[in-house]
Amino acid sequence: MKPNNKTKLTGKESIVVASTLFGLFFGAGNLIFPVLMGQMAGGNIWLASLGFIITATGLPLLAIAAIGRTHSEGLFDLASKISKKYAYFFTVALYLTIGPFFASPRTASVSFEVSFATAGFVDSPWALLIYSAIFFGIALALSLRPSNIMDYVGKFLNPIFLIFLAVIFVRAFTMPEVSVADVAPVEAYTSQALFQGFLEGYNTMDVLAALAFGIIVIRSIRKLGINEPAKIANETVKSGLFTAILMGLIYICLGVLGAQSRGFIDVQENGGVALSMITQHYFGTAGSILLALVMIFACLKTAIGLIVACAETFEELFPNVLSSKAWTILFAGVSFVISNVGLTSIIGLSQPVLMFLYPLAISLVILALCEPIYTSKKVYQWVTGLTMFAAIFDLIKTLPSGLYDLVGGDAIGAFAARILPFYDYGFGWLLPAIIGLVIGIALTEMDKKKANA
Repeated sequence: MKPNNKTKLTGKESIVVASTLFGLFFGAGNLIFPVLMGQMAGGNIWLASLGFIITATGLPLLAIAAIGRTHSEGLFDLASKISKKYAYFFTVALYLTIGPFFASPRTASVSFEVSFATAGFVDSPWALLIYSAIFFGIALALSLRPSNIMDYVGKFLNPIFLIFLAVIFVRAFTMPEVSVADVAPVEAYTSQALFQGFLEGYNTMDVLAALAFGIIVIRSIRKLGINEPAKIANETVKSGLFTAILMGLIYICLGVLGAQSRGFIDVQENGGVALSMITQHYFGTAGSILLALVMIFACLKTAIGLIVACAETFEELFPNVLSSKAWTILFAGVSFVISNVGLTSIIGLSQPVLMFLYPLAISLVILALCEPIYTSKKVYQWVTGLTMFAAIFDLIKTLPSGLYDLVGGDAIGAFAARILPFYDYGFGWLLPAIIGLVIGIALTEMDKKKANA
């Protein structure tokens, strides 16, 4: 029996938690974004990687720590610190983003493009339609009939993944086609590599995933005998350091791999195509087939997890609307439909949503971590309200060109640039969040004085 007053994990227990964190965050989709970032950042890959690692590794760990520190039972509970209505809005928006609208469809499109890019099928809508139908048919069948098959597959996938990546890295880094320093950065990476890398990390959706699934890690720590919120947060961060270092190294290597690939291919439309072409270049058909198999199974496992998690969450939020089975079928169907717009389009469509949700997620995490200093609902509400106001401008800025022109994006952007510092860098929400913090604290102190009067 584990003692109730336990204050820290043993070394073995920390490894278990670290393994859980790695499995939670690192998926096949995480491979494609640093590769494309490397292709675009070129010689500025080191700064870009730093920004990417902060968003894709550091912030997710802090998000889980925030849930543990506030003793929340999940995202809805944490977001309820603003209000119940906001908790419903944010929880639904977040789960739809990491579920049927973007992340779940992306599992099919990523595995398709990585598997068939070098075969020339990626431009065929019929090939994607057939592949995604089979992919989500299998995902739905396994989601409706829970089994341990994919869990067993997952246990073998991570080691195979890492070994195969290591082989690619050794081959690429020992015989580089071009020096990274000689690769010219493109677009925003020429002058804003750090900030652009930070924003590129949004695409992993790992902060959103941490808020949605972080309670899994928290409960595992509680089962190991630690119950004090501050200790849970500390152990989450301590155990996560190993995961963070490992993932950070992988992201850096993938970024350098992408930069070096500019020696034999141009910048590709997405990281899936780039990774497939890189593997084909170094290892030929055999390497491409191995990568394809690993990616397909890894993405399938992720898709099943997302579909089941979203179905369970929506059944809990709306118990009298649909059954868990009906939600599962609905989300699998929506994922299938959206996956057929293609990986590049999915990434493009997700950008405005991520630019809106990420500031809200980051501000919520920071407020939760600082909660011992204050527990005022007004602080939460003012910070969130002003952050949301500013994040709307970031959403508009990244809309697809047709919608952007329809809403008058140029005029709105010019207005936002005048009133929001750092807007051009994608951080126009920072000053409003700070202003909200000051107002919230001031109002809280005024309420205290009135109560004591």
